[in-house]
Order: sequence, then C-alpha cells, then structure tokens
Amino acid sequence: MILYRHLDSPVGLLTVAATDAGLHAIEFPRNRHPADRHGWTKGDHALIDLAARQLDEYFAAERQVFDLPLAPRGTDFQRTVWMTLAGIGYGETISYAQLAQRVGKPTAMRAVGAANGRNPLPIVLPCHRVIGADGSLTGFGGGLPTKQFLLELEGALAKADDLFG
Repeated sequence: MILYRHLDSPVGLLTVAATDAGLHAIEFPRNRHPADRHGWTKGDHALIDLAARQLDEYFAAERQVFDLPLAPRGTDFQRTVWMTLAGIGYGETISYAQLAQRVGKPTAMRAVGAANGRNPLPIVLPCHRVIGADGSLTGFGGGLPTKQFLLELEGALAKADDLFG
C-alpha cells in the first residue's frame, strides 16, 4: 500500500507518497502528469517524514543532495532517464540533447524529453535542471514558474529582480 501526505512548500502543496520500498512520488499542485493513485491511502510513513525534512532543508538552501530510497514506477527506459537526472549537480543545468547523451541515446531526444516530463520524483530527481539548448525554460510538470523558482533557488538562474542591477 502506498501512503501519501500533503506537505506545504514554497512552490505550493506537494503530495509525497512512499512505501517501505522507497519514495514513489512527489507531485506539484497542478501536475501535468499526475500519478495513478489507485491503492494510495492518506497516512504517515517514516520515509515521508524524512523526505519532508530533506525538502524543507532544500527549500531553505541547506541541502543540495537528497539521500532517500527511491521507488519510482515506470518503464526501464524511463527509470534510466530518471536516475540519470540525479547526476545533474545542484545549480547546474543541461540541455535535453546533453541528457540524451548521458543516457546513451543521443538521437532519442524526444523520448528522453518525454521520460523527463513524466518524472514522478521532481526536485529529488531534478528534472527542473534540464532546459532548452538555447537556455530557455521549457516544459515542466509543475509549471514554468515553479521551474524558474527552483533554478533561482539553486543559483542556476539569475533572479528576475537581479537581472538589471
């Protein structure tokens, strides 16, 4: 049984789901690809508590790397893409082409982009760090304002107020 709880965050109410096997999902308030919640039950779990603590530290700019057991559900290819995201450092951004290269599928940019867009563990597996080749902020399941906020928090993107002064 997958247990879930809602957590307050600077980007809105997050839904965090886990089992003893690991963290299954982190969802934004308006997630583009919400998880199948069949069999989910609202409740507490030690792993949700740990994730909440680490997310709080991340949002307070006190954590750059997450240390959580993960159990995302997806195809082998999707899981490969998602786990590759973990190798993108805090404050770093890469393009979809670079992600495809890291996955070992340099001509599969669309498939890699689609898998990236279905990442069930955003923030922890930092899909927000993947941007357009021209540096533009492109698609993000939690919305572009959230992606911008996360990149600004990490210092990968100048804060809008700082652009001209």
